[in-house]
Amino acid sequence: MYNFKPMNKNGFFTAALACAAVLAALVLAYPAIGSAAAATVATPPMASAAPVSADYLIGPGDTLQIFVWRNPDLTITVPVRPDGKISTPLVEDMLAVGKTPTGLARDIEQALAVYVKSPEVNVIVTVPASVFSQIKVIGQVLHPQALPYRDGMTVLDAVLAVGGLGQFAAGNRAHIVRSNNGKEQDIKVKLDALVNNGDMKQNVLLRPGDVLVVPETHF
Repeated sequence: MYNFKPMNKNGFFTAALACAAVLAALVLAYPAIGSAAAATVATPPMASAAPVSADYLIGPGDTLQIFVWRNPDLTITVPVRPDGKISTPLVEDMLAVGKTPTGLARDIEQALAVYVKSPEVNVIVTVPASVFSQIKVIGQVLHPQALPYRDGMTVLDAVLAVGGLGQFAAGNRAHIVRSNNGKEQDIKVKLDALVNNGDMKQNVLLRPGDVLVVPETHF
């Protein structure tokens, strides 16, 4: 048998006040809980940052994500065809080669304006695969080859990727051949000083399309 003790008036009012305090705390906390839950809901961004530099030039073979804000039916991922053009919903045969992602986005906006009110377009190079996005390393290195460019890539990155300098390399006579606004630019790089002596002043930033030439030493 359980022995229940009757609650006096003071005990009853004390329990009632405690319940009321708990209910009040829950009511006050509800907006905060709701706000915290709402804050955890992810809002889809317009587009993520591009994996390539802002001055990257689109080339054949690249894969592009065309993101049209608030128009999911027009958002698409497309390859750049060998003729340098892309095809998207409502816009056929748009020339993409030689343009930056931002420049192409503005051109697509202009074309879409006929069909969509105030279109906002982002272009992201998701797979840079064209010759414009390559770094070529030739001459006296262990494995001469074309390397895929990535943002922030340096001369040292390229040299290490091809296995280092060859036995007969004249590293301090190396140079970068760079196309700059249609003009060829020659940039001297002392690779021996960089690789063997740690002279980081020689660790030049590379750009898409650069050719690193390592000549043979003179005997």
